[in-house]
Amino acid sequence: MNTNSNRVLIIDFGSQYTQLIARRIRESSVYSEIVPPDRAEEKIKESRPKSIILSGGPASVYEAGAPAISREIFNLDIPVLGICYGMQLMAHLLGGAVAKAPRREYGKAGLIADDSSDLFKGVGPELTVWMSHGDRVEKMPPGFRKIAHTENSPVAAMRDKKRRLYAIQFHPEVVHTKHGIEIIKNFLYQISDCLPTWSMRRFMEESTEEIRNITVGEKVISALSGGVDSSVATTLVHRAIGNRLICVFVNNGLLRKDEAKDVVGLFKNDLRLPLRYRDATAIFLRKLKGVIDPEKKRRIIGREFITVFEDEAKRNGGIRFLLQGTLYPDVIESISYKGPSATIKTHHNVGGLPKKMRLKLIEPLKMLFKDEVRELGKELGIPKKILFRQPFPGPGLAIRIIGDVTKRRLDMLRGADAIVTEEIDRFGLSKEIWQSFAILVPIKTVGVMGDERTYEQVIAIRAVTSVDGMTADWARLPDPLLERLSNRIINEVKGINRVVYDISSKPPSTIEWE
Repeated sequence: MNTNSNRVLIIDFGSQYTQLIARRIRESSVYSEIVPPDRAEEKIKESRPKSIILSGGPASVYEAGAPAISREIFNLDIPVLGICYGMQLMAHLLGGAVAKAPRREYGKAGLIADDSSDLFKGVGPELTVWMSHGDRVEKMPPGFRKIAHTENSPVAAMRDKKRRLYAIQFHPEVVHTKHGIEIIKNFLYQISDCLPTWSMRRFMEESTEEIRNITVGEKVISALSGGVDSSVATTLVHRAIGNRLICVFVNNGLLRKDEAKDVVGLFKNDLRLPLRYRDATAIFLRKLKGVIDPEKKRRIIGREFITVFEDEAKRNGGIRFLLQGTLYPDVIESISYKGPSATIKTHHNVGGLPKKMRLKLIEPLKMLFKDEVRELGKELGIPKKILFRQPFPGPGLAIRIIGDVTKRRLDMLRGADAIVTEEIDRFGLSKEIWQSFAILVPIKTVGVMGDERTYEQVIAIRAVTSVDGMTADWARLPDPLLERLSNRIINEVKGINRVVYDISSKPPSTIEWE
């Protein structure tokens, strides 16, 4: 995409809020991208961004091995905003002093803006901000002056106006900071001269042109799953290359109840895209036999998908391109793209791919968050019933079965999962819930059925609310719904005698169990 002239680069030092910074900037109609510290200089030279943001992070700048950047970044005549660790790093590199604060500061704090002329324009002088730090700036670098303080942080914000270097100790990207988005917009528009030109319509037009340039008359295979991501990616590429796109739906045997039939009907009747159906159930289940480790499951599924698609490519005259609906969170979570932060899990369509592939990937959505994908889908005219389908993991039920994947265990989970979907629909909660599903737990518990002792499996139910999947909260399902779910699953799914409900949020948990 041609967004280089009006982009913000976020250098990530491992903060749990880095993705929120990117989202807030995009919500302000400015394109943003996250880069790790070791790629920062290269990326800055390549893209010449309008401004740079240094994220927070868990490290202390004075510790050995703490993540850092070259101080030359501050001499490029590009505005920089340091947030939390980013503020401390800026001070440390430019000749200031950072030390442990007498008292750590976590949660809400009262901030006083000492200067409301630019960064705090229209938001001060007093506001509530969100703090998360144990260190603080004790001495500002030469050329800087204080522009805000709190009771615990004498220098809660500082600037070198001449060089357009700004730093704040708090997190404006979280909702707990009052007027946080206005502070971000002040930095973007007033200080960095960014223009609010980022939109899904512009993304659609630029991506369409880019896809045409990449494929130059060749055919493309679409790895179509029927989910939101692959549906939007497929429709976008079909817009670009028309009948040169060949859609292939692979039934890997790990789908929900009636999923294959529903997806085939959806694409033939609603999107009117040509679709080829491939049943590879036997292959996938054979490869997964006896595999317990979730990362191995993901890698096996990723490899087998590619094998099937390479076979389809060969059958169709040696197609070179494979389309996937990879999203930005997939990239971030799979390969630690955000620098110092740890890999959370491998996604079958990112980290689970084989190292040697004959097919070249096209991933037009890989820099978008889920809500942006839905917005793009609206621009493309995709029906709401497709756009607002619940996300379903590429590895399917294999990662919702903890332990060995067998036909019997898949049938149990499908039965329970179908009941979860039916009852949440029946209670009118489908639109409020981001994801709801069942998990088959690899333990047995004692029960009583018909005056007889049973020793059978446990089903866990997971239901969460979220905007983009990067963070999530457990859904407060009404008691009558929970009661009905338990009764139906135990009575209707043979082999289940206990149902539990997951009340964990993300973080610290993930949405999926594996």
